Amino acid sequence: MRLFAPHRGPKTEPSSAVGTAVRKLARFHQEEDGVFVAFSLFVMLIILSVAGIGVDTMRFEMERTRLQNTIDRAVLAAADLDQSLTPKAVVEDYFVKAGITNVVPVVDPKTGVGYKSVNAKASKVIKTQFMHMSGVDTLTIPAEATAEERVPKVEISLVVDISGSMKDNSRLTNLKDAAEIFVNSVINPSTTNRVSVNFIPYSEHVNVGPDIMKELNVNQVHNYSHCIEFDNSDFDSAALNKSKTYQQMQHYQWNYYSIESGYAQNTRYDTVCPRYSYERVTVMSQNATALINQIKALKPRAGTQIFLGMKWAAAMLDPSFQTINAKLATLGKSDNNFNTRPAAHTDSKTLKTIVLMTDGENSSTQRINSQVYANSSHYAHWDNYNFNYYLSNYVYSNQRPYWYWQKYSATTGDSLLQDICDAAKDKGIVIWTVGFETTTHGEDEMRECASSPSHYFDVEGVQIKDAFQSIARQINQLRLTQ
Repeated sequence: MRLFAPHRGPKTEPSSAVGTAVRKLARFHQEEDGVFVAFSLFVMLIILSVAGIGVDTMRFEMERTRLQNTIDRAVLAAADLDQSLTPKAVVEDYFVKAGITNVVPVVDPKTGVGYKSVNAKASKVIKTQFMHMSGVDTLTIPAEATAEERVPKVEISLVVDISGSMKDNSRLTNLKDAAEIFVNSVINPSTTNRVSVNFIPYSEHVNVGPDIMKELNVNQVHNYSHCIEFDNSDFDSAALNKSKTYQQMQHYQWNYYSIESGYAQNTRYDTVCPRYSYERVTVMSQNATALINQIKALKPRAGTQIFLGMKWAAAMLDPSFQTINAKLATLGKSDNNFNTRPAAHTDSKTLKTIVLMTDGENSSTQRINSQVYANSSHYAHWDNYNFNYYLSNYVYSNQRPYWYWQKYSATTGDSLLQDICDAAKDKGIVIWTVGFETTTHGEDEMRECASSPSHYFDVEGVQIKDAFQSIARQINQLRLTQ
């Protein structure tokens, strides 16, 4: 008989495994170790994101530095006063050579007499490598730079017509007002020891005064007035030839019709060579009061020889005049702060400019025959007699032509004017011209003399004030701290 073990029901192992699992899950649910795992994953994502942003930021900064360096160099080159290319062409060329071909810079130049300012802007768009995951697909890189170059020193020759026709239509009055505005505009506390003004009033000749004559080789034969004769070849150069001997201009007056009365008389105040001290040239001044007082004293005189005024304007800006100016400074005849001027024409720190004004055109002019202008008695005689008055009253009409000869014709004067204008421009001197109620021919001559068409002003009446103010305004742009 077989014996069987008593029945004890199903085995309990499976139930124990399930319970164990449940208990473990319960313990896992109750434990906090899983939170740190999730947090770690989250932090890793943040780190990766920040790292990606850093990569994009580094790319942005590298491109920005490259773009900014390129635009900085470009505007510096473009603002160079010696740069012959346009600012736009210079900036674009720098970008091409830097390999930045997908950017078009915007160039804004501003130029004036003796200064150039160039502003340039550019922007470049780059695609992000990581930041796009946060919705930033592109980054725009901006760059901007401004550079300017200005001339800190200015030498000016102001040349004004005081010929007889300036008495008409209040021209001389309007000129005086305009010249005063000009002087006050270019000379003020901000220009101290930077801007010097040569003042050259001219009519049929230019009175340079005894001090300048002493510094040149001049055959001086009288002391009545102080004008120097030039040969035609002297107008081919802005310089004074200090090795040659110049002749002194004769002292006499040919116009025997009184400006005040209008009839013939033995007048002698209107000499071909201006004789009074206030009609002398002023050298290298920054004394606005003294210049304005001289301008206010001017009176209309004789004929018009523009080329002689222009010759002295150029010569007083030429380095050949430096030793003369230095001597004048020791005598108190020019400002000692400018005793080393005129600067060399190649001095990039100095602007040389001429402002030339006339109300007419070159006229013909005569000289007395040497036979009746040969000694001190003759010189004294023509100081006592108006030349044409004497001929009309004491010389037979058929003999009068033998008493004088023509020094310059109007045509010769025009040719010499353009010669000296070209010589000055060849040296880099900037020439402004003002035609004040002049003739059509006079306008043409002044326009040709100017540095460019925009440097010529055709004005009437009080418009001359606007012209002089406009010129002064452009020169004022030079006044910066070095």
